[in-house]
Amino acid sequence: MTDPINLTALKAELLGVALEAARRAGAFLRDGRPDDLGVAATKTSAVDVVTEMDIASEKLITDFLAERRPDDGVLGEEGASSEGSSGVQWVIDPIDGTVNYLYGRPDWSVSIAARKDGETLVGVVHAPMRGETYRAVLSEGAFVNDKAAHVRPAPPFGQALVGTGFGYVAERRVRQAEVAGQLIPLVRDIRRGGSAAIDLCDVALGRLDAYYERGLNPWDFAAGDLVAREAGALTGGRPGQALSGELTVAAPPGLFEDLQGRLEDLGAWHD
Repeated sequence: MTDPINLTALKAELLGVALEAARRAGAFLRDGRPDDLGVAATKTSAVDVVTEMDIASEKLITDFLAERRPDDGVLGEEGASSEGSSGVQWVIDPIDGTVNYLYGRPDWSVSIAARKDGETLVGVVHAPMRGETYRAVLSEGAFVNDKAAHVRPAPPFGQALVGTGFGYVAERRVRQAEVAGQLIPLVRDIRRGGSAAIDLCDVALGRLDAYYERGLNPWDFAAGDLVAREAGALTGGRPGQALSGELTVAAPPGLFEDLQGRLEDLGAWHD
């Protein structure tokens, strides 16, 4: 068991490293985006793209982490993976919202989380085009820049502004659209931003009342999940389960349970 004093010091160190890595990557991506940016590869489908900047951003981050914390493990979206020996694992999305970035839209971010023994201790989501950095440390609250972040009080379900996202495999998108179509008459409205990490942080800031999505990976939600929870949100997957690739749900208490139950009834967790 980690000594509480040592754990506090570790969390502070990890936060500093995450912030610096995210800011370096964010500046590189913002200032170095080529006018003729193209697709370097595809993943799940022809429209699920990887750009040359995704790959370069991940290398910038992992090189920095190797310099500052050489014994840590890494899990990165674009293939970086190492076990490490310290018990700390970095979970990295070098550009969350790659299609937004490819098209020159502003809602993209760099997402970096640090876990120890499977528990997320630190989360940083840096959104350069918003001029905002969202950060959280386990049991120490969430912040946007230097201002504390808090979820909105839960509204009645019919007044909830709900964020979601869609996958890049056509069959899954069709099913997700069916679920959204059944949900939209029941809520204030639905928003689709294109960056899961930013959507989770928007719940933390009260810019969305709730967020859900099927098909996320750990690098999509690791940092944003901690920011949302430390701002007062509940997060999870299907009822009684942790958030996962099946389903991710985030909302304040009082709205979370209702949304989670309705999504279960609608079958939002399967294609």
